[in-house]
Amino acid sequence: MNKEKSVVGDLINFRGLVYSPLNENGVIFLFGKVMEDLNMYIEEIKPGFPDCIGRRFKRKGWEKVNIEFEFRSSHFSDHGHDPGLCDIIVCWEHDWQDCPIEVYELKEIIKSLPNKPITRPDKVMEEEGEYTLNDHFEKEKTRQLVKDWYYKFEAEVKGINEDIWVKTAKNLISFYSPERVFAWVKIRKTQINIELFTRAEKIPGVRSFGYSTGGFRWGKITLRKEADFEKVLGALKESYKKIKEAIRNNEPTGWYAKLEEEPEDESEESL
Repeated sequence: MNKEKSVVGDLINFRGLVYSPLNENGVIFLFGKVMEDLNMYIEEIKPGFPDCIGRRFKRKGWEKVNIEFEFRSSHFSDHGHDPGLCDIIVCWEHDWQDCPIEVYELKEIIKSLPNKPITRPDKVMEEEGEYTLNDHFEKEKTRQLVKDWYYKFEAEVKGINEDIWVKTAKNLISFYSPERVFAWVKIRKTQINIELFTRAEKIPGVRSFGYSTGGFRWGKITLRKEADFEKVLGALKESYKKIKEAIRNNEPTGWYAKLEEEPEDESEESL
């Protein structure tokens, strides 16, 4: 009796999946681990093309999307599928340079997603829970003036496009384009720190931040005083345009990169 050989992918140790996928089935399993992070849910997985019917959240509600799973994005073309009948390719590796469809490359996405460790089932884990703006304000002992700035800031950013929406988490507030995050916000006591997508291009007033494949794709800007509003909102408008362009071109965006914690500037002006 021949001993069966075991061939596995690279070690990723991600949410219970020890090795990277080597086939389409592995991609489907891994997608099930991250779909909530992508603000999606699944209605149907079926035989034939497309593989899956899902919904993706936009500010107006849940948008229907047709999804095809492939190990490599180029397999979509190899299989002769019709791009007009599919909205998203979910793959492990994106290797189709001129792909006309939006691609979720799981190999890129999982790099900066939180990884939930495997623990004994009898171990009690703290629930993540839900968070509000007041949780952020109370945690940072935020001054009333900064609270007012944030409310004005959020309204202005959402006014860029009616599909932009906001999600409040434990440590950050994220702004979606609506498909992907293009800005992270951290409310402090006397200022508001913002990390935004730059597409590795210069945006006035934005300092480069965080290296990832393809260049410096993110930057940061700070709202410290009323006079900063015009500059900050201008940067957010540019960031929104650039994330939309990147999505259209199926570029990696590093959209789950975390905001860098930095000490509050002691030299900033008193409010």
